[in-house]
Amino acid sequence: MKRKQLVLIGNGMAGVRCIEEILKIDRDAFDITIFGSEPYPNYNRILLSTVLQGDTSIDDITMNDWEWYRKNNIRLFVGETVVDIDKEQQLVRTDQGRTVPYDELIIATGSKPFILPIPGANKKGVTAFRDIKDCEMMMEYAKTYKKAAVIGGGLLGLEAARGLLNLGMEVDVIHIFDYLMERQLDPTASKLLQRELEKQGMNFLLKKETAEIFGDGRVEGVRFKDGTEIAADLVVMAVGIRPNVDLARESGIAVNRGIVVNDYLETSVPHIYAVGECAEHRGIVYGLVAPLYEQGKVLAEAVCGIKGRPYEGSVVSTQLKVSGVDVFSAGEFMDGEGTASIKVYDEFRGIYKKVVIRDGKIVGAVLFGDTSEGRKLLDMINKNESISNSFQLSFFQSTANSSNKSMVAAMADTDVVCGCNGVTKGTICKAIVEHGLKTVEEVRDCTNASRSCGGCKGLVAELLEYTLGEEFDKHAMKETVCGCTTLSRDEVIAEIKAKNLKYVREVMNVLGWKNEEGCSKCRPALNYYLSMLYPSEYVDEAESRFVNERLHANIQADGTYSVVPRMYGGVTTAEQLRKIADVAEKYNVPMIKLTGGQRIDLLGVKKEDLPRIWAELDMPSGYAYAKALRTVKTCVGKQFCRFGTQDSTKLGIDMEKKFERLNTPHKVKMAVSACPRNCAESGIKDVGIVGVDGGWEIYVGGNGGTHLRAGDLLCTVRTEEEVIEMTGAFLQYYRESANYLERTSKWVERVGLEHIREVIFDQETRRQLLDRLEEALAATKDPWKEIVENKEMQEKLFTSLQVKVPVNR
Repeated sequence: MKRKQLVLIGNGMAGVRCIEEILKIDRDAFDITIFGSEPYPNYNRILLSTVLQGDTSIDDITMNDWEWYRKNNIRLFVGETVVDIDKEQQLVRTDQGRTVPYDELIIATGSKPFILPIPGANKKGVTAFRDIKDCEMMMEYAKTYKKAAVIGGGLLGLEAARGLLNLGMEVDVIHIFDYLMERQLDPTASKLLQRELEKQGMNFLLKKETAEIFGDGRVEGVRFKDGTEIAADLVVMAVGIRPNVDLARESGIAVNRGIVVNDYLETSVPHIYAVGECAEHRGIVYGLVAPLYEQGKVLAEAVCGIKGRPYEGSVVSTQLKVSGVDVFSAGEFMDGEGTASIKVYDEFRGIYKKVVIRDGKIVGAVLFGDTSEGRKLLDMINKNESISNSFQLSFFQSTANSSNKSMVAAMADTDVVCGCNGVTKGTICKAIVEHGLKTVEEVRDCTNASRSCGGCKGLVAELLEYTLGEEFDKHAMKETVCGCTTLSRDEVIAEIKAKNLKYVREVMNVLGWKNEEGCSKCRPALNYYLSMLYPSEYVDEAESRFVNERLHANIQADGTYSVVPRMYGGVTTAEQLRKIADVAEKYNVPMIKLTGGQRIDLLGVKKEDLPRIWAELDMPSGYAYAKALRTVKTCVGKQFCRFGTQDSTKLGIDMEKKFERLNTPHKVKMAVSACPRNCAESGIKDVGIVGVDGGWEIYVGGNGGTHLRAGDLLCTVRTEEEVIEMTGAFLQYYRESANYLERTSKWVERVGLEHIREVIFDQETRRQLLDRLEEALAATKDPWKEIVENKEMQEKLFTSLQVKVPVNR
């Protein structure tokens, strides 16, 4: 039988999910053609914020790669936009003159960002935050400019603000309402969120209405209707979206706010359907992924001639992390006429919980800080369940001591685990057993659970452990190095060893990298893994390092660099201070700043001056840019402090000299405090040492950044030699088993403190770790000292910097 011609306009999440559902029903029913205006395969728009924040790459958020289209015999035209639908002839025409016939047509054109119609909105430096192009523009601006303004205090605006903070920009968030995320949170939860985000560095301007964006050609600031103004180099508009209905309207298809569809997603024109953010169903346009996927399933059946269960609308819920803070809301979460609410507010732990009840049934909920009950509440709302006394009791009980295992065990098989894709516990557990699934990725590929926002990954992992029991191996949970390969970090290292691979390109070629050039995520990782495996013979590839590491300085917002000489333990001398002062004066360094790591930072250095400055300082680099030991912070210790029990300064200097320049998966910070008063902040360092009567406590896995984590007590030892020995073993095991760019805080949580103790407390294993550590340390060199003493290296460096080699060095 001849196949029908199916055309999809729009290569986004909703439309392609519909195609996936059609392929499940009947792979041979249609010849499928897809048009996408962007030059990419189908990607996860929800995760754009993680790309902006630097957590992932474009490859990582691709949902269906080029191979998927080929494998399913789908014709894909990217960078090509449909501009006309001929309803009578059943044809579509594109902006590139292409004409394609259809038997069935699906419109999934999504939505467009709303740009405020104000003076200056078209200036250079104004952008939306909707697609990859917007993301790349913001990342590029952050390299040069410092101040950003985000208009819109909704979810998208806050995610954009978090990303810009990560890129080193100062961020003002402008919101017309008096509290944030008013569509997802009530005022109490919103104020709690604002407080947390202010701690991260965001500045909020609430109840502000933007009047104009001013500047001579490009953005210089934002002016408000109350007459006040702020400076800004970049303005991100995140004030909402509008259904993209222009094509449908021009083609004579019924349009209201969105493209009007019935319960089977059929438009007013036969054989034409609409799905996703462009579709309006029963007067509602949905913008969250879960309802769009529900629509896609119903539409897939309708296109295939199966008119089963109709789409009757969705209860909208949101469970996500906003800049690292857990929030959840569902249904009617605002108090209203005829409703009552139950509230729990734990200000100390930062937890707020509220359920809204009407006629004895839950109709809405808001959770902040602890969202573990979110899925249960959503299920109760969807099932129209009456509230019970037992639920009220459990709601008021603290969840701090409840284990995840007991939580997943208590879930019913019908409880939804993945809200985005509507995947239940029963479906996941059945798939794990029937298909022998072992990892979150395998569950995702089989069931779609965790495929969209990724918020349920932790719960999927817990279900794997719950279902597999003793067969579950948490250390085998596979996470690929990047989108260029299907291999995990452990598999790549095993292949490097087995095949004796010695170069980055060799690894990519032999192991079948999809992208033969690699990407910004895998090239530095491979460079690190090779140097870790072959410390004495591997030649570091500068081109596989980040620019800061190549130039041994941190690039700043204005394109200049900062230079940080090493000061062991935060201790300096008059001679060092004179050198720094002379260099700063000679090269007109704009700012000299004391850092939190007890060092001096020379800010605003021109790139061409870097080699000369390092040569004239004649001090080791403080590695403020490196994935290595940054600093060992110390207090003054018992030599001067009347509370000090140990000589913290001497130990800190000894540790810094011992481990400096040691490459690690991510930056490492240490501190040594002479007593439990912890003046050096040892409790929030990767390795923190605290002096106690008769010995030292060693803490590991601390983090003082945006994801604050107190260090765990690894052990207590008596001597300084033991401190250095246990620290060395810990560092080497971290070097050998952590993923590249995984902080010790994440690594300790992933592998477990007890497992780390088992490894490094074993005397023979510790000896082997320390032997390999010594080999790595023996291979380290001060990069600038080597350059200063080597004329050939100087010329190579100056050539790469495109400046003339100085005569006097």
